[in-house]
Amino acid sequence: MTSPKEAVRVAIAGASSLLGKELNQWLEESNFPASDIRLVDEEFVAGLLTEAGGEPAIIETVTEESFERVRFAFFTGSPQFSKRHAEEARRAGAVVIDLSGGLGTDANARLWIPALDGVLASPAVNANPAESQSLFVVPSAPSDAAISISAALAPAGLERLIVTVLQPVSEHGPEAIEELESQVVKLLSFQPVSQIVFDAQVGFNMLSSYGPESGVKLADARARIAGESRRYLAARAPVPAIMLAQAPVFYSHVFAAYAEFKTAPALEDLVVRLQNAGLRVVRTKDEPPTNVNVVGESRPVLKQPERDPGIETGVWLWGAADNLRVPAATAVNIAEKLLAS
Repeated sequence: MTSPKEAVRVAIAGASSLLGKELNQWLEESNFPASDIRLVDEEFVAGLLTEAGGEPAIIETVTEESFERVRFAFFTGSPQFSKRHAEEARRAGAVVIDLSGGLGTDANARLWIPALDGVLASPAVNANPAESQSLFVVPSAPSDAAISISAALAPAGLERLIVTVLQPVSEHGPEAIEELESQVVKLLSFQPVSQIVFDAQVGFNMLSSYGPESGVKLADARARIAGESRRYLAARAPVPAIMLAQAPVFYSHVFAAYAEFKTAPALEDLVVRLQNAGLRVVRTKDEPPTNVNVVGESRPVLKQPERDPGIETGVWLWGAADNLRVPAATAVNIAEKLLAS
């Protein structure tokens, strides 16, 4: 048995991404026992000066040698980047923990939300029983919320769950943040706006899809949430119906969830079940969660449940989740669980 205090070497592959920077910061804040943190990424960002473990560090070009003697390789870049390099890390003996969404459909990938283990175990995989599990996938923040809500409420007679998610622009990196900021400034000055990332006006606007020339697709993010929810729940709890829209905000997902039950549940019972699933439910007298006040929260946050005014068995949930901190904290939690096992 490995002591959880034993220092290990880790690599952050995709270190220049917003998620990579958040993970790097959380490794330090959570006192994870890392003896060395290697920061690697695409060649075009190699050489950037940053920090790791409170010390100056340089992002290096990823190679197969980048993963030598690495215990955990966290993949935080683009899905394509993860698909290109994850196998190199596994061949070198590293345990791969993917936050990018690029490896979720791998037959050997195990989706895992450790905070949910007391309510619903991580789904089984088709890995060779003679081999140790070396590929773990961290669901996105909205997937985490949808999965956790369904798993928590299923024993209360949940029949249907519908989740509408509002996505922040930071899901698409610094360029998307800059584009929203630029659009807001120019729209206030009645100037033409840049639409390089979204091929659409996202400032002061809500989008159900991006423009045809956009290199990113909102439908892909929606498909990821739906796919991760379906695979994690694996017929053990109702699979949520997912709607996704692009909001003109910089950070954090907000979401509204409609849950319908066989019989009208006691709201106090639902609160306990949600808390047991690792979700934080704010008190009635406290400010409801917003995309601003959940920044830095390591788990999705919910307002007190409310009954639907017209459907006796219907309940509404309002919540928000830090789109960077939630997956970063889950990834580190996975590594901590593996060290302690």
